[in-house]
Amino acid sequence: MVEPLPSRRAEMDSEIKEEIPVCEEFILCCGAETQVLKCGPWTDLFNDQSANKPKLLIFIITGNPGFSAFYGPFAKALYSSMNRRFPVWVISHAGHAVAPKDKKILTNSDDPNAQEIKDIYGLRGQVEHKLAFLRTHVPKEVKLVIIGHSIGSYISLQILKHAPELPVWHGSFCNKPK
Repeated sequence: MVEPLPSRRAEMDSEIKEEIPVCEEFILCCGAETQVLKCGPWTDLFNDQSANKPKLLIFIITGNPGFSAFYGPFAKALYSSMNRRFPVWVISHAGHAVAPKDKKILTNSDDPNAQEIKDIYGLRGQVEHKLAFLRTHVPKEVKLVIIGHSIGSYISLQILKHAPELPVWHGSFCNKPK
């Protein structure tokens, strides 16, 4: 791995320490509780009518055990390194995160993807879960950069294979070297 120059590294560290807006949501997607971390001021891409509405979303699919919070520092660093121009969202695996008792689980009764998936906790169900989320929460005009870690890489490839209609600008996959 190439390390940034010491001066750039210090600059990046100070940028990350600045307040970066992070929204944690728990949603019901395909019948399963799902945690989503959203870095940046954009939490609802459908209802954002502002002039600075992003045209690109960086979407991170976790590895196992699928906790979004583990990827928080990475998401913040990525958001900061993109000059805070694009939202960075991290999604948990279906059923791998449970909302705290004081946290409301967001549901959408008009959601066409609200139907439960038969094997939501299996690998194919996890792929369907991510597809349902993207189709429901990301407008078609917003381009996607998908980053997958470990099994998230496999899920990302399956998304590209089974949903060519999604506006994936670039698929980026990372895995731990052997």
